[in-house]
Amino acid sequence: MKTWNILKFGGTSVGSPSGVKQIIEIVRDKEAVVVVSAFSGVTDALIELARKCRDRDNRYLEIFEELRKRHYDMAAYFLSADALDSARLIVESPFLELRRVLDGVFALEELSRRSLDSVMSFGERFSARVLTEIFRENSIDAKYLDARLLVKTDNNFGKAQYLEQTTFDNIRRFFAECQGTVFVTTGFIGSTMDGVTTTLGRGGSDLSAGIFGAALKSETVEIWTDVDGILSADPKIVKNAFRIKEMSYIEAMELSHFGAKVLYPPTVRPALEKGVSIWIRNTFNPQGGGTWIKNNAEDGDFLIRGVTSMNQAALVRVQGSGMVGVAGFSARLFGVLARRNINVILITQSSSEYSICFAVLPKDAIIVQAALETEFAGEMQTGLIEPIEIQMDLAIIAVVGSNMWKTPGNSGKVFHALGRNGINVVAIAQGSSELNISAVIRKEDEAKAVNAIHEAFFLSGARSVNLFLVGTGLIGGTLLEQLASHCEILADKHRIRVNLAGVANSKWMLFSPEGLDFATAKTRLNAEGRGEGEPFDIDAFIARMKVFNLPNTAFCDCTASDAIAAKYEVILTSAIPIVTPNKRANSGSFDYYHRLVDYSRDRGIPYLYETTVCAGLPVISTLRDLFLSGDRVNRIEAVLSGTLSFIFNNFDGSKSFSALVREAKARGYTEPDPRDDLNAMDVARKALVLARECGIPLEFSAVSIEPILPPACFSAPDVEAFWQELEKADIDFERRRLETQKAGKELRYIAVIERGAAKISLRAEGKDSPFRSLTDADNMVVITSDRYAVLPMVIKGPGAGAQVTAGGVFADIAHIARTLV
Repeated sequence: MKTWNILKFGGTSVGSPSGVKQIIEIVRDKEAVVVVSAFSGVTDALIELARKCRDRDNRYLEIFEELRKRHYDMAAYFLSADALDSARLIVESPFLELRRVLDGVFALEELSRRSLDSVMSFGERFSARVLTEIFRENSIDAKYLDARLLVKTDNNFGKAQYLEQTTFDNIRRFFAECQGTVFVTTGFIGSTMDGVTTTLGRGGSDLSAGIFGAALKSETVEIWTDVDGILSADPKIVKNAFRIKEMSYIEAMELSHFGAKVLYPPTVRPALEKGVSIWIRNTFNPQGGGTWIKNNAEDGDFLIRGVTSMNQAALVRVQGSGMVGVAGFSARLFGVLARRNINVILITQSSSEYSICFAVLPKDAIIVQAALETEFAGEMQTGLIEPIEIQMDLAIIAVVGSNMWKTPGNSGKVFHALGRNGINVVAIAQGSSELNISAVIRKEDEAKAVNAIHEAFFLSGARSVNLFLVGTGLIGGTLLEQLASHCEILADKHRIRVNLAGVANSKWMLFSPEGLDFATAKTRLNAEGRGEGEPFDIDAFIARMKVFNLPNTAFCDCTASDAIAAKYEVILTSAIPIVTPNKRANSGSFDYYHRLVDYSRDRGIPYLYETTVCAGLPVISTLRDLFLSGDRVNRIEAVLSGTLSFIFNNFDGSKSFSALVREAKARGYTEPDPRDDLNAMDVARKALVLARECGIPLEFSAVSIEPILPPACFSAPDVEAFWQELEKADIDFERRRLETQKAGKELRYIAVIERGAAKISLRAEGKDSPFRSLTDADNMVVITSDRYAVLPMVIKGPGAGAQVTAGGVFADIAHIARTLV
């Protein structure tokens, strides 16, 4: 017997002129069995057609005529006038037969599974006949072959099982005696031994190809579709999914069973049993490498082959003391399901034998529940079996790869990725072969879970963050500029990718899961007249973050808003990390601060606020490291305001105090109303944060603040009046400066945290004070601890300014990326 090429073409390949053109060139000059699916969408149309007939809905005629026209149009596109006339008679024959079947359904108002199989079979019969005529027109010696003559099945209509020996004998006998070079045969369909039409289940055309390949002992079955092969994940879910070059039969079955739609799972069985390789190829890119499925597939470069998912699952839970130690209980349970032809997707059982969980299709869940309640009615009545629980709206994700066998850490990697993204696992299953790790999760978490796991295994070393930014003022705007200028370097050199999925200012908010342009986001929000997007509302912003449900999401607050800070707990409890320079949350009530920090620590959800004190200086992280390493902080002294640092560092008598304040304002060191800086509230908040980081449970009201300015300055009705009052106070400031100078000292405004208290005051510092070395607007934190008792630790540098603060926020975002996966 000669060797035949087995080529299967899917609905998207045969359903368009462009696809058929490609098929002609692929098949030309080959001796081939060409297995075809129905044109894309035709099987669904036939099902709708049958149901309308059952319901006596005369609109079925419209669908019927649309189907006829679609197939005639395809023939007309390729055939000459003479050939078209001849083909019209050939193609019309099955349409007349279909009409008779439909008339019967219409008359009886009944649509049995047998009748539905008969109706569905016409899709492949139409496409095979049309393609045969097109081949002939293009000088390909093609013959139509109705697979029902050869592929024999049982009578399980809708998902018939083929009878292997009879089918193989039929196929071998036919091809031993046949004459021809190309046979176009119908996928998906077969017939019983009595000649009644059956279907092999949705996707059964792949199985048909596998059957022909196994029967004819072909070396390879080529499955031609509209993608370049089997990918590492569904490209509709994972943007950077890539083609898998080759895999084993078992890996292919596992991936296709759990949702990889390129291949119909049963296809692999006949190929596996007969050692036939399967080659998944792209009709529209024949030069692409595709994916080989074969024995002895080479190990890939990664621990896994792919991540797949199915988003239609229901979990059934059977539990009770009556199951423990009872032999045959599982056989009884699954026997009930087998008798009702219920397919079980996944099974897991507790080691105590107290419960068994299994997943089924949602459409079968109620049937399963009723069947089990009937089977175990006696046990349920006596309380030995608890009420059957059904959990709907679930998805199953599967991580598949033979390289996982005896490789430690794979399960940890999977569940770490899920846990970091706040994805709850409802059930877990893993076979002893370690080929597949499966988890049942909420349906709405499917895309997030697949992306998180795909990144964890395939982008090892690469990290990403989906960033939602609120606040595009001085700090937030500078952050966007830094991200815009550094994002390519960050991705290329450090393998960190930041995707701006949402941004907002005080008026507008804008979203794009695919990513906004860092360089234009602020401008788009500040468009003249009104910004783009929608009116800003923090609750709506948070809701959108949750709805997007993107993996590795992070929230960044670059405002000074109490209202935004008040939402941190909601955000953290949604498993979304927070990066912020906003001091309001940590300097509000101690209880709120404590809840945020504890939740972050206990749940492993990052809450990073390094820039709330001294901008980009590593003050808070240093304190944490000291505590983690067993040190004890006894005293902190600090200059925490860049504005006040500048004023007192330059208060040497060459300029009046009010002149220095005006200079600080001109340099951008102060708010438009300098009293917002000179009232020391900002310093007090920073001191409070440091005190709390040291474990001191202070409230803001307990921070002792020595006012810098006289009361008249604060009570001035406006800024102009303030300047007048400040100039009046110049004499007193100069007097105090002179007194301090006579003692060989200089004034500094210093916060002290010590002995459970925080105090801020204007102090006279001698020459040996580290605070005398401050210049310009620098900050300084001096930490005295058990280890740093003789020579305290000094942290010094710019403690204010948009560039350094935004840089610190940027660093925290990068830290989020490194810790999320």
